[in-house]
Amino acid sequence: MRAAPTDVRPVRVVVRPEITAFVALGANLGDAAQALRDAFAALAGVPGVRLVKASSLYRTAPIESNGPDYINAVAEIATTLTAPELLMALQAIEHGAGRERPYRNAPRTLDLDLLLYGNASIDSATLTVPHPRMWERAFVLVPLHEIAPGLVTTDMRKAVSEQAIQRV
Repeated sequence: MRAAPTDVRPVRVVVRPEITAFVALGANLGDAAQALRDAFAALAGVPGVRLVKASSLYRTAPIESNGPDYINAVAEIATTLTAPELLMALQAIEHGAGRERPYRNAPRTLDLDLLLYGNASIDSATLTVPHPRMWERAFVLVPLHEIAPGLVTTDMRKAVSEQAIQRV
């Protein structure tokens, strides 16, 4: 029998604490409702991501664009990924759903936006958190209020009350 090596060094494993994050989901091409259900499942399957809550699905008219109505939702996740890693995972899910970006606000098979990442404030060339227009959009605030009512005030909801939104 061989003797155990004497120069064995312990492996250092760094485990990041989970961060609560919120992701907006939207689609208006193909079977948009199914695309969102598939995206919830895809989110839950990302290593380092745990799906905590998923809002109901909501129908809204396009804003600053054209095309069919959108189906929207919001997911609460717990993640050990960094914000840039999470963004890359979201973009990979979009790509897997056939997302194309031919022009700004083009109709889409799937859109995933990182709304909030813990209490972080991020302003980089590739990521802005909190999402810069989230407080102006009923399609974000209504489903966000459904799953995290403490994050959305009555005044915030009142500010978007003229934007039509309907639970599917």
